[in-house]
Amino acid sequence: MKEIAINGQKREITGKKASKMIRKEGLVPCNLYGEKKGENGQPEAMSFTATFAELRKAVYTPHVFVVNLNIDGKEHKAIIKELQFHPTTDALLHADFYEVNETKEITVGIPVKLNGLAEGVRNGGKLNLSIRKIDVTAPYKQIPEILNVDVTNLGLGKAIKVGELSFDGLKLATPAQVVVCSVKETRASKAAAAAAE
Repeated sequence: MKEIAINGQKREITGKKASKMIRKEGLVPCNLYGEKKGENGQPEAMSFTATFAELRKAVYTPHVFVVNLNIDGKEHKAIIKELQFHPTTDALLHADFYEVNETKEITVGIPVKLNGLAEGVRNGGKLNLSIRKIDVTAPYKQIPEILNVDVTNLGLGKAIKVGELSFDGLKLATPAQVVVCSVKETRASKAAAAAAE
């Protein structure tokens, strides 16, 4: 996985009012969830702020990054867990990060890349990508930037499901029956089939 650096400052005051003031200053309120657990057994969050300019390089991209967070001089490795956007302006309102290490398994959505010319496409069909990302589980060092799926032998009217795929060192967390891609019949492919008959 690619790595990216983001600087942040710890914030002591939390809540809706404080968050509004933070946003007015051009900052984004963030939380980092780590190993530390609270009294109820839930992960405890460290609240911090980062500038929109710092965050945008990790947010507005198709890539999945391991984020090297520097909060007041202390380093944390994390992945983005959740993002909240304004419903009408699409502005980033809040970001949650999840602390990772080399042994702890994480589940993250990785982009799918289709490779090869499908047999069904050669016969006039149309290749259709149904999902852009597949959720995988593994320690972050083992997670690739993209998942390559070979479609060369995919025939007309056929599909590849998540359950048919496997990648070294990765557990697939997306349900096995989910369709990754398929070759749809087109008018051209039906005409070609009729002519062949």
